[in-house]
Amino acid sequence: MLEVIILSIALSMDAFAVSIGLGIKNKEKIKSLAIVAGLYFGIFQALMPFIGYAGGVGLQDIIGGYDFWIAFILLLIIGGKMIYEAFSEPVEEEITKVSHKILLTLAIATSIDAMAAGFSLHLFNLNVYLSLAIIGITTFIFSILGVYLGVKGGAKYESKAEILGGVILIIIGFKILLQNLLV
Repeated sequence: MLEVIILSIALSMDAFAVSIGLGIKNKEKIKSLAIVAGLYFGIFQALMPFIGYAGGVGLQDIIGGYDFWIAFILLLIIGGKMIYEAFSEPVEEEITKVSHKILLTLAIATSIDAMAAGFSLHLFNLNVYLSLAIIGITTFIFSILGVYLGVKGGAKYESKAEILGGVILIIIGFKILLQNLLV
C-alpha cells in the first residue's frame, strides 16, 4: 500500500507543478479553478495508469519474465524526463485564460507518463482499482493545493515538485528491479 501511495505522489507532481503555474497566472475564481483543475488532473491521472495496466496485463504472456525490467526502464525514463523538464521552460507559462479545452490538454499532457507507470501496477500486490483511486484522489488533492500555492506566489516550488516526482519514480523503479533480481 505504501508503494502505491508513494507512486501516486510521484505521479501527481506534474499536475501539481502545472497547477502552481495555473494559480500564478490566474488570480480570479480561484476556488472553482482549483476544483476543476483537480477534477481534470485527478481523473486523467487515474485513467491513464489503467490503460497502461491493461496493456501490461495483455502483454503478460509475451513479457512475463521480463516485465520488471520493462517497468524499471519505463520508470527510469519517466523519472528522468520529469527531472529534465524541471530545468526547462514550463508549458503553462503562456496560459493566462483557462478554458476546459486548455485544462483537458494539460490533463492529457501531464498524465501520459502515468500511462507508462501504470504498466508497473500489476507488480504490486494490491487491488488495481484501489490503486487507481488512490492515484486519482492524490492528484486531485495536490492539484487543488498547487493552484492555491501558485496564487500565494509559489513559483519556486514548480521545478522542485517535478524533481521530487522524478526522483521518487526512479527509486520505485530500482526497488522493483532489486526485488525481482533478488528473488
